[in-house]
Amino acid sequence: MYVILIYDMDSKRVGKMLKLCRQYLNWIQNSVFEGEISPSRLKKLSAKMKMIMNEDYDSIIIFKHRQKIEMNREVIGVERNPLDKFL
Repeated sequence: MYVILIYDMDSKRVGKMLKLCRQYLNWIQNSVFEGEISPSRLKKLSAKMKMIMNEDYDSIIIFKHRQKIEMNREVIGVERNPLDKFL
């Protein structure tokens, strides 16, 4: 499945969340990630995010779609992390 993940965290937890999400998805902008991920890996990521976040203060939004085919991406301004630069 294709997901877009957005989080809003207290500054004390942002670094840990960034590091975790980069293991599963492509970093796009501050606190924004996207990419293909299996349902089981998304479940694992969600469980790990819940261990980092404070559910009374922080928030995570995950947009899910079966395929990326239907999505068009337009960047206006600076591309923070172009996806064409894979190692």
